[in-house]
Amino acid sequence: MSSENHLSQTAAARPPLNLAALVKEHEGRNYELQSEHINPANVRTLKTIGFDRCYTRAEGAYLWDVKGEKYLDLLSGYGVFGLGRNHPEVRRILKEFLDADYPSLVKMEAPLLSGLLAAELKKRMPNQLDMVFFTNSGAEGVETAIKYAKCATGKSALIHCKKSFHGLSSGALSVNGDDSFRSGFAPFLPDCREIAFNDLEALEKELKKGDVAGFIVEPIQGKGVNLPAPGYLLAAQQLCRKHGALFIDDEVQSGMGRTGKFLAIEHEGAVDPDIVILAKTLSAGFVPVGAVLCKKWIHEKVFSSMQRSVVHSSTFSQGSFAMAAGLAALDVLDRENLIANAAKMGDLIGQGVTAMIPRFEFLKAVRWRGLMVGIEFGTPKSISLRLAWTTCHTLDKSLFPQAAVIPLMDKHHIITQVAGHGVDVVKLLPPLVITEADVKTFLTAFEDVMVGMHKFPGPAWDVLAGIGKMALTQRAR
Repeated sequence: MSSENHLSQTAAARPPLNLAALVKEHEGRNYELQSEHINPANVRTLKTIGFDRCYTRAEGAYLWDVKGEKYLDLLSGYGVFGLGRNHPEVRRILKEFLDADYPSLVKMEAPLLSGLLAAELKKRMPNQLDMVFFTNSGAEGVETAIKYAKCATGKSALIHCKKSFHGLSSGALSVNGDDSFRSGFAPFLPDCREIAFNDLEALEKELKKGDVAGFIVEPIQGKGVNLPAPGYLLAAQQLCRKHGALFIDDEVQSGMGRTGKFLAIEHEGAVDPDIVILAKTLSAGFVPVGAVLCKKWIHEKVFSSMQRSVVHSSTFSQGSFAMAAGLAALDVLDRENLIANAAKMGDLIGQGVTAMIPRFEFLKAVRWRGLMVGIEFGTPKSISLRLAWTTCHTLDKSLFPQAAVIPLMDKHHIITQVAGHGVDVVKLLPPLVITEADVKTFLTAFEDVMVGMHKFPGPAWDVLAGIGKMALTQRAR
């Protein structure tokens, strides 16, 4: 019997997939399977900081693990779950779509749902952006913007900021301001230049060279939650316009209402971006989808003839299921008034942490716009705490914020993250559906963690010392 016939007969004898039974059968094997098949280094990292939980249920701002323990998720999948997890209204819409047997990705057609979603997105822009291209991710949106900028201007150079993050695909990595992500992947795209965030003089110096296709910038930097100086983004856009470069607004993490406005750049006033990149919450937490919106003249430079009508494309672009998810996301944002909720809850968190600063030496500052929050630590005054600070930074420059992140998770079941490599910042990206009760839960827990961190020596420092020694050992190998 041939192997093909044997496989065919085996498959025919096998019962159809029962996903619920399969998940139940292997429940709790997450890290074993990940280590064997996917990413053992990440498994070691998660186990080291105590994040090796196996989640089995999700609803709104909460997750439950195999033991039935409940967790408040203030990371929301790096911002993907802006609507919370498993939003019932989105589920209803997507189920209706699946039941309709509606076509998708015919390719030799003009899809209806993508046109409807594009029209809805355009309504929400702060300026005139005429055309939309749909992607599968934020990184793919950045790749699109890079191509558009070069084609539209006929120039080759790109400017980005230090500490910027625009994705990890090859082109996006070329405009990434964090060397920890870039190491080992050179060479990058030529003519990609890095300047300091908030430095208009440096931007103008590069633009004056006359070869810049575009300046790509996050209106709030995700790595560190760094806010723009007042007037910076508007002045940067005006400089780009003056020197014939495109102003590219990367709203992958900060957009879709997270900061209390649909786009974070709207906090600046009458800014006029040439390109806006969206993703994450646009997916409604169900289907990967992103969008690149641009001015019509840019689109016409790229797609300049019938022969070039598909010069930039993607296999899964405009997939109907993804478009339905995007339409559902916008509908829920509007009807549940989640953008206003983001502004209100963000202020409650920011003001609550600000009130703690005089009491705790390690607390330096808190930065926030809506539900994009960075809590920064700084050098304490007392000798014993300064010794703890110095010891942590000697062991690993990214270690100290784990003194807050680990007990928030271990003791209080609250999920947060360190805001980037080599920064003393804890980052919060809560779902936009969080309530005042959720905020109170976090503030109470964070205060308790701060009390513990200011006891030296103590349990928090024992954990950090162990992690730091492990890091030194791995670097020495």
